Amino acid sequence: MSASAQLPDRFDPALVPPGAAIPLVSAVPANPAPRATTPLMRKEHRDNIALFRYQVIRGVADPSLSTRQRGPLVRALAAVDHPWPFGGTRRYSRETLDRWVKAWHEGGFDGLKPEERATTGGTDPTVLVLAESLKREKPNRTAAQVKRIITETLGQAPSETTLLRHFRARNISTGARPVATGRFETAVSNEIWVGDALHGPRIGGRKTYLFAFLDDHSRMVTTARWAWAEDAIRLSAVLRPALQTHGIPDVAYLDNGAAMSDKSLARTCAKLGIRLVHSAPYRPQGRGKIERFLCATRRAAISPVQPGQTRREVCGSDGLPGYRKVMGTVACQ
Repeated sequence: MSASAQLPDRFDPALVPPGAAIPLVSAVPANPAPRATTPLMRKEHRDNIALFRYQVIRGVADPSLSTRQRGPLVRALAAVDHPWPFGGTRRYSRETLDRWVKAWHEGGFDGLKPEERATTGGTDPTVLVLAESLKREKPNRTAAQVKRIITETLGQAPSETTLLRHFRARNISTGARPVATGRFETAVSNEIWVGDALHGPRIGGRKTYLFAFLDDHSRMVTTARWAWAEDAIRLSAVLRPALQTHGIPDVAYLDNGAAMSDKSLARTCAKLGIRLVHSAPYRPQGRGKIERFLCATRRAAISPVQPGQTRREVCGSDGLPGYRKVMGTVACQ
């Protein structure tokens, strides 16, 4: 039997007087139901919702209605509140009502039932135990690595977000362990020169940069000069007098800036027999001496201490009015 043949009531729009309200919905008694915790209760809950939906659309679900006749009736249903079987009222859009009508025509009463939700978590506890053991075995493993191992072993694995949430719930560190950085100093001078660049103030509307090199053993500043741009040309102009005055170092230890990693600098170092070494990205600890020197330069020359424990970063060396205040605890110490 088709879904339309199961309709207990037949709706004839000609029987509705002009201007009269359309009594399409029979109010289901409001009866707040307890939370569906058992399979039988969940089945009954879905049946009640399907019955409610049928009672809402039964008047407009008649297949004898044309699209033009059904449109105004559905809009009228969408404009009123409908008594919810579990207490209160609800209002539904025309799109939702049309979807229910289509579901009734295609699947009958069962088509109006909501989809059954999963009652248990989607992650197998044994999989989480395996993930936990893999993480504890090697704490440096990331969630992505753990997921890849589980996928190769079992065929599928929880998402990285699920794994991270489980690790945090078990008080398992999800970050990299801090690496202790001890003191280091070369045995003799000219063994390592450490270099860096400092972004300075604007002078005459132009940005300035301070290039500096420092000998790791003696802490002597072998060269420090201001420039109008941070590029390999200015860096070479700063470095050349230092090499002529203090000799050639064995190693030049620089960061990964564009000027420091330029090919022309690499060629120059290769011709002079200087080993060019770049620090690991986001790890400035190895260049602590030059960083300290640049901080002291910024504190003394660029951001002099002002009353009230603040520093004023002037726009130029002449101390023009344009400036921004930086709290002493935030500025370079």
